Amino acid sequence: MMQLDDKIYVAGHRGMVGSAIVRCLQSQGFTNIVTRTHSELDLTRQADVEQFFAQERPDYVFLAAAKVGGIVANQTSPADFMYENMMLEMNVIHSAWRNGCRKLLFLGSSCIYPRLAPQPMPESCLLTSSLESTNEAYALAKISGLKYCEYLNRQYNTDFISVMPTNLYGPNDNYHPVNSHVLPALIRRFHEAKVSGAGSVVCWGDGSPLREFLYVDDLAELCVFLMNNYSGNETVNAGTGREITIKELTNLVAEIVGFNGEIKWDTSKPNGTPRKLLNVDKARKLGWEAHTSLREGIKLAYNDFLTHY
Repeated sequence: MMQLDDKIYVAGHRGMVGSAIVRCLQSQGFTNIVTRTHSELDLTRQADVEQFFAQERPDYVFLAAAKVGGIVANQTSPADFMYENMMLEMNVIHSAWRNGCRKLLFLGSSCIYPRLAPQPMPESCLLTSSLESTNEAYALAKISGLKYCEYLNRQYNTDFISVMPTNLYGPNDNYHPVNSHVLPALIRRFHEAKVSGAGSVVCWGDGSPLREFLYVDDLAELCVFLMNNYSGNETVNAGTGREITIKELTNLVAEIVGFNGEIKWDTSKPNGTPRKLLNVDKARKLGWEAHTSLREGIKLAYNDFLTHY
């Protein structure tokens, strides 16, 4: 169990997941949280990461730093996604082991699972068939980080665990017009259409894919919970166990934002994976379940968007 004065390093504390973990730790009374901005510590630079860990020697590490993006970003920059994610993961995980870190939690993504995995996807389906091509590079990098934690546990008896969340959203999300994920992209698109008085909004694909969405503060609670209550080589899925079509999601976001125009679908654009629902039985059996409804979470996310963007 983490003690309130243990030194806890949150890598990626300015991102959506990292900032949620910091909020969760602070709300529970943890007082010795270590952070570094990218300008202070570039996690892709091995020597700098090694020096940081040798100086700080954190007791616990939450590895939430990552290069992330939506379909467009993943398709146009696969080499960047693979290189940056693999470098930062290996540097942080390796240095944590070398400097006696008691426990590390690695954040992955549900895209590590095969494109046509059984639904809902259990943790055991990892590496059983081919990946979704549109984000293969990112998935391979995340699988490498997960496996490196597993191999360190086997070879050196470390206590490094991993969590694979479904699609995330919430405060500090990325609302870039091209490189964002589907839910924040919809929030921005409908907000701008409402403000400009546009009569219609064009969305990618045909709206048929099914997706699951988890509010990021729910994930943060799970991460802190697992750091205190779980050890094992197999990853733990993080999701709600509920799914929605992209078309239904689009209509819900438009309603919450207040856009009343027409929604058009560009079927020349890719849909991505047809279905991505996580089996969350393992997390539930451990004693955790998400509690923020999708409607409530989108309202909170939209308020954050209005406040910061």
